[in-house]
Amino acid sequence: MDICAEKCINQATVKETMEKIPQPKAIEQMADIFKALSDPSRLKIVLALLTQEHCVCDIAVICNQTDSAISHQLRILRTLKIVKTRRQGKVIYYSLDDDHVASLINMSLNHVTHSTFGR
Repeated sequence: MDICAEKCINQATVKETMEKIPQPKAIEQMADIFKALSDPSRLKIVLALLTQEHCVCDIAVICNQTDSAISHQLRILRTLKIVKTRRQGKVIYYSLDDDHVASLINMSLNHVTHSTFGR
């Protein structure tokens, strides 16, 4: 097993790390974002919005799902502030909430396309 042969806690580095870890509420919010993005349908929606905004009808075609199913997924993503809306007349357009979301998705995509799996 990959464990220490003897207990050797470095109090200084443990304290330093513990001070840098976000508060429990922030950790829960981060986990909620990752949970939402762990669903393939929601992740595909976010990927579709990575380059440009779309209405529900467009996203439904892109994701090969019903408008109702997409609307439900978008509600979850909107609640978590992963996507935002813009109304133009009777049409509501969805886009990523901010550049942080785009960066998170791009970094993840970059990681999986440059990693070697199955070593």
